[in-house]
Amino acid sequence: MNKLDLIASVADETELPRAKAAEVVDAVFAAIEGALKKKEEVRLVGFGTFATADRKESMGRNPRTGEEMKIPASTSVRFKPGKGLRDAVN
Repeated sequence: MNKLDLIASVADETELPRAKAAEVVDAVFAAIEGALKKKEEVRLVGFGTFATADRKESMGRNPRTGEEMKIPASTSVRFKPGKGLRDAVN
């Protein structure tokens, strides 16, 4: 399922026009993104939790040349599924 499929599904479930459903889906994504930018956790009970995780700088190795290189520090997004989602998938 891609974003357009998600918009179509939301439009069908809520009986909203696709344009309005697209606004709703974009607003939800923007709210999640905004919270994660502020390093806040987004907890959707029954669905899951989005959170940021900081990775420290580390040393790695280039697989082609074997040369050592620094891997810079970065921030990644983690998702932990909730019980409701895990049960629905199993």
